[in-house]
Amino acid sequence: MDSEPKDIVVLGAIKHGIKKFDKIQKMTQIEPEELNSILEQLENRGFIRTEEKKGWLGTKIEITATDKGSQEVDQRVHELQDKWNQMSVLYKTGDKDKLKQEMDNNKSILPTMMFFGVMDMMMFSMMFSMMAIPMSDYVSSENMPNAADGGDADGGDADGGFDFDIGF
Repeated sequence: MDSEPKDIVVLGAIKHGIKKFDKIQKMTQIEPEELNSILEQLENRGFIRTEEKKGWLGTKIEITATDKGSQEVDQRVHELQDKWNQMSVLYKTGDKDKLKQEMDNNKSILPTMMFFGVMDMMMFSMMFSMMAIPMSDYVSSENMPNAADGGDADGGDADGGFDFDIGF
């Protein structure tokens, strides 16, 4: 499963209980055509299975991870954790050049690390401060925490306020 990080993100969403195409698409923010292709690849590899369920409103298709698919997610998340730990050690030792090189080498998987919650976002932002480079050089704005909904990284709205739902 060395093709694209998107494959593992889709498989991870399915493993964690997202069973419907539209919900997977919304969570992963992958275009429907590309998502369909990824799902076909995952099914061909034996990582997922589809099941038709009959309900009151007609037939619906549920997608679930196989044991093989669950093991693949666990293995890949473990690999991501190891890579994050390597970057953390480089940050803690203060070796800017090696940290930058490690981040350059792993640039494509940084959003995947965010998706699975592998990285410590506070430390991640401090790494960029230490290297004096903008985070946007490594992570697109739609992959940054809360960027898609207009909020900032600490949960506030872009205008500095907070959005509270008080239930009525």
